[in-house]
Amino acid sequence: MKSSTKKIAKFGLAAKGLIYLISGILTLLAALNMGGAMSGKFRVLDFLQKQPLGNVLLVILALGLISYSIWRFIQSFNDPEDNGNDAKGVIKRIGFAVSAIIYLVIAGIAIKKVFFSSGGSGSQNYVDKFGPTTITIAFIIIGLAMAGKAIFHFKKAVDKKFLKEFSIDDLKFHKLAKYAGYLGYYARAIVIGIVAFFFLKAGLYSGNNEIKGTKEAFSFLQESSYGTILMGLVAAGLASYGIFVLLLSKYKRFDD
Repeated sequence: MKSSTKKIAKFGLAAKGLIYLISGILTLLAALNMGGAMSGKFRVLDFLQKQPLGNVLLVILALGLISYSIWRFIQSFNDPEDNGNDAKGVIKRIGFAVSAIIYLVIAGIAIKKVFFSSGGSGSQNYVDKFGPTTITIAFIIIGLAMAGKAIFHFKKAVDKKFLKEFSIDDLKFHKLAKYAGYLGYYARAIVIGIVAFFFLKAGLYSGNNEIKGTKEAFSFLQESSYGTILMGLVAAGLASYGIFVLLLSKYKRFDD
């Protein structure tokens, strides 16, 4: 694999890890009543923009997310890690492409926040634009896909195969990556599973076509029994996932 491709992958992973780390920390602080806020990826962009040199930080983050998208597209189309063309490999590579598109959109929003005035989300009238039937079908498909992704993350944590992505077997960071990965993948499985539930509910019950994400998933946890504790644990898990991905950005194993 080319050295430039490895650098693109590592830069992209660092940007992704930063988003999850900040999101988890902000939500954990909110759960502990120490400031912060229930946060998803877009709230992280707002948080960074408010910091000193915030626009510079957003541009750097956007470049990192674009790099991550490029890496995911490379994984999808060039298959450098030899996932193969069987059913399992194809599904995995399609997942890489979807992930690339999602992070490319987030990068675009970050760039828009820097160079263009934000005039609202622009998503309030999407039901009127596309029609309720189209939205219903789309939401059910997205919900099922996200449910599958939640199961995939849960299985990845149970199987412990994520450690094979590292070249740190003999380094002191091995245990940190291991436990951060465990907590991170379990937390992501929970959050993605809740968001999948939101999409399926929105698709199956007319009149409830509202896009909900990580922030709403945390609200759902907070409103349940032992909500603050659950929200804090999941937030800590997402922060751990951020640490895991940041470590991966430095110590990822590439198949040359």
